[in-house]
Amino acid sequence: MRGLALGLDIGTSGVRVCAVDQAGTVAASSAVAMPTPRRRGRAVRQDARVWWSAARKALAALCDAIDRRAVCAIAVDGTSGSVLAVDEGGVPLAPARMYNDAAAVEPARAIAAVAPATTAAHGSSSALARALELQRVAGIARILHQADWIAGQLCGRHDVTDENNALKTGYDPLARQWPDWIARTGMRTSLLPAVVPAGTRIGSLRREVAETFGLPAETAVVAGTTDGCAAFLATGAAQAGDGVTSLGSTLTLKLLTDTPVFAPAYGIYSHRVGDAWLAGGASNSGGAVLLSFFSRRRLRALEARLDPRRPTGLDYYPLAAAGERFPYNDPALAPRLAPRPPEDHRFLQGLLEGIAAIEALGYRRLAELGATPLRTLRTVGGGAANQAWTQIRQARLGVPFLPARADEAAAGAARLAWRGVGIEVAA
Repeated sequence: MRGLALGLDIGTSGVRVCAVDQAGTVAASSAVAMPTPRRRGRAVRQDARVWWSAARKALAALCDAIDRRAVCAIAVDGTSGSVLAVDEGGVPLAPARMYNDAAAVEPARAIAAVAPATTAAHGSSSALARALELQRVAGIARILHQADWIAGQLCGRHDVTDENNALKTGYDPLARQWPDWIARTGMRTSLLPAVVPAGTRIGSLRREVAETFGLPAETAVVAGTTDGCAAFLATGAAQAGDGVTSLGSTLTLKLLTDTPVFAPAYGIYSHRVGDAWLAGGASNSGGAVLLSFFSRRRLRALEARLDPRRPTGLDYYPLAAAGERFPYNDPALAPRLAPRPPEDHRFLQGLLEGIAAIEALGYRRLAELGATPLRTLRTVGGGAANQAWTQIRQARLGVPFLPARADEAAAGAARLAWRGVGIEVAA
């Protein structure tokens, strides 16, 4: 087996590609920016050819930095819920409807009338609602997700998706099929692609692609996943009970579990990852709350004065505004940010302790809902570099904290590519 697998991450503002070896080490990476999708009111659209142009440039740059002959597989991740209409040859027939396009109001109502509560196809994130509108495009042969279409550009197949990208289009991951209720929404189910598990080999590179980039013609193209799942896989988390916390503007928790969790009230659905499931939740707390009180420069200055060994006891619930979705489902939940001590560093430590308490409660909530209890934790996002916050969180969570192998979704897609050729990369 040759020594590198590639992962392509098609993001909102750019494309990143990583080469990962069998030890899980990122050998090289490259990135190319893209123009942001066009927004008009509630509609957010983008020409899919922009994705492929950026992907080609990123691949070309990466291939200049590696031994091209060592590449054996490639997989793609994309934004969850972005869909497009294509003809029989895979040619886009209209601008893609992006993951944050909320214009399909009437189709969303049609879905709500017939779909079970546990499906991820409800609401403004519904790829199925966008598909219901796209099926009216003249000459349509298939509805594809963003990652599907890029994989099709690589291998020539425009009829297949993976179980993770299919979730918001109504796919039932328990029954492992498109459910019967989809047809009752008015969706022409013949337009939906075949579904395979993420990490399944779906073909080899097209001759033109292999020759352009100097890659082996037998390089496997592997069914990918969503950007969120790929980012989890990038960390090296691979066993039930492994959790990944993203400390960004919001607090996002993901947990690998033996048992799937479907709790729409909390925005929780489960993706299949190998023989396990990936469940998660997102709180409205997080870094955005900190930045509502302090500049980034001030935060860095205050960090040196934090003392995790001496908890403040302030018992905050840090929110930027009223309303929480996880681990409480309460749109009226008010922030709890008083009393405020006169010392800024104590106030900041109280905020960090409050977010850590929400994180700990979030993982407990996932376990209460049936998930495998948290066993180990990896951290990504800007807050991961704050050592005092890490100590506060370790005291709250009481599990080993492990380093993330990588924090780029492209690295997770590359790990999935290895799976497609029968190799499980080291954690």
